[in-house]
Amino acid sequence: MTRRSWDITDRQQAVLSCIRAHILDRGEAPSVREIGRAVGLSSPSSVLYQLRRLEQVGAVVRASGTGWRDYRLS
Repeated sequence: MTRRSWDITDRQQAVLSCIRAHILDRGEAPSVREIGRAVGLSSPSSVLYQLRRLEQVGAVVRASGTGWRDYRLS
């Protein structure tokens, strides 16, 4: 797997690490609430903000028109 470099914050890196670990461990992406618990964000809207920013920089890809569990690392 090629390591990519994005211009992201430490919090966004923590979200990516959480997603990667969850997919490796369970075979599916974590829920918004699971990500929040793992990285210390109590508000689902804060997690969604981080996910949208990661989507904008190309770090995660979400299947069109689906929920946030239907995303993958790019």
